[in-house]
Amino acid sequence: MNQFSLENKRALITGSSQGIGYALAKGLAQAGASIILNGRDTAKLAQAAESLATVSGALSGSQSIDTADFDVTDHASVQTAVNALESDGKTIDILVNNAGMQHRGPLEEFEPEMFEKLLHTNVTSVFNVAQATARHMIKRGSGKIINIASVQTSLARPGIAPYTATKGAVGNLTKGMATDWAKYGLQCNAIAPGYFDTPLNAALVADPEFSAWLEKRTPAGRWGNVEELTGACVFLSSNASSFVNGHTLYVDGGITASL
Repeated sequence: MNQFSLENKRALITGSSQGIGYALAKGLAQAGASIILNGRDTAKLAQAAESLATVSGALSGSQSIDTADFDVTDHASVQTAVNALESDGKTIDILVNNAGMQHRGPLEEFEPEMFEKLLHTNVTSVFNVAQATARHMIKRGSGKIINIASVQTSLARPGIAPYTATKGAVGNLTKGMATDWAKYGLQCNAIAPGYFDTPLNAALVADPEFSAWLEKRTPAGRWGNVEELTGACVFLSSNASSFVNGHTLYVDGGITASL
């Protein structure tokens, strides 16, 4: 099982002070990786780092947990932060582009400013952080980039058309990254979660009618638990996926496989 080990690797996970990002950070730490948590709220990041050190179990002597509070939608800030981490010896071997947002509303009434915000948060951020990180990975001839997509990368449902557009873009941007960067030794893939009980989905989780619909619509018959995403992330972060590139791995209880 050594090919799944992340010992002596370091992962930067964006939007990782809570929810899916935090769960992925925990899973990568348990597989042996050092972790850099990212977000904009310094206090929340510090709390998440403290919690991660506790719940991940005994970290090896070579592991560390760091925080980096920068805005993933600000290209210049991202470049500065990533370059500073690399200059400080915190080599980023694995990037998980997880930061994202949701905003629901009828498409005919959707506010243009919110559409722009979704694009910046869900798509521009992926470009910003991947580009800044890849420049260092390319020099080293290796690296793993994992973008968090969605079942909405290939499906749609009422009230979230702009979000669906952004996640479709993430899927295709992932293919583009692989096409451009595989020759440099990088593997660029995406994980597409189904419906998970997270802060982003709090309104849906609290809606009994929606939960009942979801349980009938999903072959597994339930919401996903965020910990169920970690196996896919460890796989795509490790040597086990050395010839997997440009792929979107759906972790969705079968919802995209059935009518």
